[in-house]
Amino acid sequence: MKTENQTFGAEFILLGLFQYGQMNKTLFVAITVIFSVALMGNIILIHLIRLDTVLHTPMYFLLSQLSFIDMVYISTTVPKMATNFLSNGKTITFFGCEIHTFLFLTLGGTEALLGFMSYDRHVAICHPSHYPVLMSKTICLSMVTCAWASSSINALIHTLYVFQLPFCTSRIINHFFCEVPSLMPLVCQDTSQYEYTVLFSGLVILLLPFMAILASYAQVLIVVYQMSSGKGQTKAISTCSSHLIVVSLFYGATLSTYTRPHSLNYPEEDKVVAVFYSIITPLLNPFIYSLRNKEVMGAMRRVLGK
Repeated sequence: MKTENQTFGAEFILLGLFQYGQMNKTLFVAITVIFSVALMGNIILIHLIRLDTVLHTPMYFLLSQLSFIDMVYISTTVPKMATNFLSNGKTITFFGCEIHTFLFLTLGGTEALLGFMSYDRHVAICHPSHYPVLMSKTICLSMVTCAWASSSINALIHTLYVFQLPFCTSRIINHFFCEVPSLMPLVCQDTSQYEYTVLFSGLVILLLPFMAILASYAQVLIVVYQMSSGKGQTKAISTCSSHLIVVSLFYGATLSTYTRPHSLNYPEEDKVVAVFYSIITPLLNPFIYSLRNKEVMGAMRRVLGK
């Protein structure tokens, strides 16, 4: 096998999620419906928060940012996957794959806003008197800026490094989009040292926010458990549990992919795991944070009434 880098200016081939030729049209319709529902759910939530003054609070400002991230996040992977169900080529250019990887890493890292949202709930319930100070407009903007800046820098470093590596003759990516773990089998040199860098990035970008979320909700549940109102306890537990399910799906799946060594990656399993953090989470987030929220439903009724 030739070891020189022949990939720049060439094309990669994405094998896709499934390889059932006779079901391609059905899969195209299914993924298009999922994509449309996720896109509309996030768009509606963003507009509700923008139009209704009741929702002009730190929590909903962060939620609107999360919806924007999810909207772009799912748009990065699904359209290409959907067109590949009806296309014989299934190709993506070198530059297109590079952009794919950068956007996916950036948006995935910016999901750290979930950690800031859990912090917001922690402050609101555990320290309500300090809420205006601890969640001021300046602090909220700083949170969003920090999430975008840190994830963009991390994504840029990894993207630039990976795409200057020597790729072998094979152009076949056993995945439905370009991401770092799926590109590693195509590299012609030892990547074990780089895998430690990926592991470190995964622990910082993914594990720390996840641990912060678990700690925040644990303290919230402790405070709620001490309440005398049984109704309040039930509502808080129901809300926290639904949030934690979605958060665990996203961080559990991404940690599984980005903290395992290349030798323990199994492409067929990795593709299924990737569905959870690239498609399922952006689909569920707007519904988890809106349909179970009386303030958002009230805003919807007011906006529709107008």
